[in-house]
Amino acid sequence: MALSEKQKPEIERIIKESIRNKFKKYAPESNKMPFHYRLLGKDRMALYSFIQSVNTTFGTSIFEPIAELLSKEHFVEAQKQFRVGDHISNKAQTEIQKIMNSLSNGNDPNANIELEAIRRVANQGEINTMHTTNVDLYVKDSMGSIHLFDLKTAKPNIGNFKDFKRTLMEWKAIYLLGHPNIDVHAYIAIPYNPYEPEPYQRWTLKGMFDLKNELKVADEFWDFLGGEGAYNDLLNCFERAGIELRPEMDDYFKKYNN
Repeated sequence: MALSEKQKPEIERIIKESIRNKFKKYAPESNKMPFHYRLLGKDRMALYSFIQSVNTTFGTSIFEPIAELLSKEHFVEAQKQFRVGDHISNKAQTEIQKIMNSLSNGNDPNANIELEAIRRVANQGEINTMHTTNVDLYVKDSMGSIHLFDLKTAKPNIGNFKDFKRTLMEWKAIYLLGHPNIDVHAYIAIPYNPYEPEPYQRWTLKGMFDLKNELKVADEFWDFLGGEGAYNDLLNCFERAGIELRPEMDDYFKKYNN
């Protein structure tokens, strides 16, 4: 089941509102680039700067609210920017460090085994306060399982992969402290594949992540949230929103040629 007829216009509204709000607040960089201006035109340079600005907020202003909207029709609970908690046991922290050491030494990641290792000690030892990042998207399915998503850019910084992995495990440990028997999963979610039509270069994450159980890319992510076909329907929503916005964009950037 793909996007419903009720969801499609709501998704397009989110996209259009986000772009229009960006127009209201946008101010091009003040850097003078005389060669670029003369070669490409001030309007194109302003558009380029605008696209760069949009890219920095795409996740929070467009992808997260759309992901939440899709999930609400298919899951018992769905919430963006979910606060997973702020307490963790020191035994769980020790276990997480052991797992990180093991992965650094070349052992294969296994999310299910890691989860059970963390679960066994989630309520043991001293309880420490930990301020971790919010979960970009939290969903609870009809079986009571919890799914926690960390939305990343299409090409995450490889130097931060260890931090990403640690965050996923800390989320699990924090959640298990208060819900010791819950089935909880955590993922890196990448909204689209920049290498299409070639497969996503998953090898960049191999060795630190259980690729089958900790990574969802493009249609794997959106179809998981919204049902089979949701990804393609979503692309069509973006296209329709873009067609409607195009005259506004053209008019907006014309002024930069004056």
